Amino acid sequence: MTDREPALPSARRTRSPAPRSSPPGPPLGITVYGCGPDEAVLFRELAPRFGVAPTITGEAVSTANAALASGNRCVSVGHKTRITNPTLLALSQVGVAYLSTRSIGDDHIDVAYAASVGITVGTVEYSPHSVADYTVMLMLMAVRNAGSVLRRADAHDYRLPDLPGRELRDLTVGVVGTGRIGAAVVDRLRGFGCRQLAHDVRPGSSAEHVPLDELLRQSDVVTLHTPLTAATRHLLNRRRIERMKHGAFVVNTGRGGLIDTDALLPALESGRLGGAALDVLEGEEGIFYADRRNRPLDHEHLSRLRRLPNVVITPHTAYHTDHALRDTVANSLINCRDFESRKQHWI
Repeated sequence: MTDREPALPSARRTRSPAPRSSPPGPPLGITVYGCGPDEAVLFRELAPRFGVAPTITGEAVSTANAALASGNRCVSVGHKTRITNPTLLALSQVGVAYLSTRSIGDDHIDVAYAASVGITVGTVEYSPHSVADYTVMLMLMAVRNAGSVLRRADAHDYRLPDLPGRELRDLTVGVVGTGRIGAAVVDRLRGFGCRQLAHDVRPGSSAEHVPLDELLRQSDVVTLHTPLTAATRHLLNRRRIERMKHGAFVVNTGRGGLIDTDALLPALESGRLGGAALDVLEGEEGIFYADRRNRPLDHEHLSRLRRLPNVVITPHTAYHTDHALRDTVANSLINCRDFESRKQHWI
């Protein structure tokens, strides 16, 4: 990544998932891959309202099960597993023309390759409050040393932490990316009385907008809310981390690739940074969402981060609320139905 300031993509606007009456004619068939039990309940509940008949499987989409989509031009996939190009080709070969990912981001899909084999990729939006609430929670945990306190309490060590916590009203919080989620974080922080700075190529909040390097220089807490693209990968690289305030905290509920973990780790281990609260992590695939209690971790970054008392890690769960899941399922159904309606109109 160059030292030139990256352009931060703004979040797409959400459409309301309010129930609509089913259109006339036979229901639209879609295949839903990687569907968890909570999502499956919602798909079965909501699909009839949108005139959709879902085929549901808990397996992530792959070349081995692409045939489950035969006869359906639309599929819905999860964000937990990378969609390989051979899988996209296999879906195309069985007639899939539209793939709706149940996530705001599409960095787990090669969208250009999908287009080259005739598949349009669509994302969904959901309540920004799920991630915004969680972000503020992680922020408070970071500045109050909650990770260390909880670890000690688990070991029945109830002494006070080595360092006192800090109050948000005394701090400057820098919000990078002010789309729907970033703007919701700004709204929540207003009640804490802290100074707020923001950075986005298209300012979308009431916070004071400044260049990224200025935000990093002044902020006691930096929270990331921009999509992961080629321009934003390693947005916090070694150079930018070195420009952050000594003792500052990093919060990331966006995507793991926004931070260069090789640069973050020595800054945390040396005390150059005060701490980090991470809901996402580079290389989280195959680790997060899996039960690893009796298996080797095989993730050097995660192993080192877990040993640090000033780090809080959660497994990409900020989005996981009942409200957000309902939005996600409803908008997946709407995306597929609307795509098919457009195709029929063009024909």
